[in-house]
Amino acid sequence: MRVILMTGKGGVGKTSVAAATGLRSAELGYRTLVLSTDPAHSLADSFDIELEHAPREVTPNLWGAELDALMELEGNWGAVKRYITQVLQARGLEGIEAEELAILPGMDEIFSLVRMKRHYDEGEFDVLIIDSAPTGTALRLLSLPEVAGWYMRRFYKPLQAMSVALRPLVEPLFRPIAGFSLPNKEVMDAPFEFYEQIEALEKVLTDNTQTSVRLVTNPEKMVIKESLRAHAYLSLYNVATDMVVANRIIPDEVTDPFFQRWKENQQQYRHEIHENFHPLPVKEVPLYSEEMCGMEALNRLKETLYADEDPTQVYYKETTLRVVQDQNQYSLEVYLPGIPKDQVELTKTGDELNIRIGNHRRNLVLPQALAALQPAGAKMEEDYLKIRFADAAKVG
Repeated sequence: MRVILMTGKGGVGKTSVAAATGLRSAELGYRTLVLSTDPAHSLADSFDIELEHAPREVTPNLWGAELDALMELEGNWGAVKRYITQVLQARGLEGIEAEELAILPGMDEIFSLVRMKRHYDEGEFDVLIIDSAPTGTALRLLSLPEVAGWYMRRFYKPLQAMSVALRPLVEPLFRPIAGFSLPNKEVMDAPFEFYEQIEALEKVLTDNTQTSVRLVTNPEKMVIKESLRAHAYLSLYNVATDMVVANRIIPDEVTDPFFQRWKENQQQYRHEIHENFHPLPVKEVPLYSEEMCGMEALNRLKETLYADEDPTQVYYKETTLRVVQDQNQYSLEVYLPGIPKDQVELTKTGDELNIRIGNHRRNLVLPQALAALQPAGAKMEEDYLKIRFADAAKVG
């Protein structure tokens, strides 16, 4: 199954791009599902059709669905949620407060991704397009298998078996004292099953032969910076980006003086998008004179984006940005084909790394793991600029 994740800052038009991509994919004969996992759903508005948690056919070969995160959470984590609620109520919290606190931060987001994995396993569709806005919290949870693997296998599983065996003996003494029951087998099984789901999901997301992210951005300063940050975090977890869509560019035929300053700014930011995301392909989409709602508008967007192309292809196969950890040291590897190292200048301000090559400049927004460190050396190997980072005290 081909998996394409559309992401970007809220309001940049990623839902419209996801819907248009789905239309072109279905047009080519692929059984396609466009799944919205964004808490603020707008996919139904884009298609101008009612959508629910379960997939609904929109046009031949095309289905749409808007994920109900609470329904997913209940199905995957319901037993644990009910148990934590019981514990909190026994400690004096009111019912509604206990239920709210029983949902751990980020759980609804990660279960949205688990829903994607379920569609992948079922194999009902050829192409799965995710209208997603993954936050740093959700992306950090993708590191769970690496962080929790040893603990889960060596410690949690024996504890789980011991707890189930001892529960009938200890429960009669425990409940009158504590005011709540010991966790049953269903509750004890849930965390390990959750870990296994995330581990399997990570393998799908990091396979760049079948999974790609497409970043949708606008030619605006804050939006570009957010897109760069998303690209850095995706690279940190080895999730490949194969395209950038620069949306809502004012067309040349707009000559009203009111838009002149705006067009000049956009020209500068368009240049920055091409430079900062190089060598990723960038597709530019104009600002249309009407809303992107309904099939007529989406078909126009589809033609602008893809024309006769197959949108399910992997547009870029190289890994443009990699964060590598070797013991306690980090290095950032940037794909810069054909650039000699003596032409590269590096400067860092806050969480931004500036790479200057002759008259060209590229800004990278660093993930938190690197933002607190300083560049400590760089070398060019196999078209990758490899930048080593170290503690500021050691660099000084």
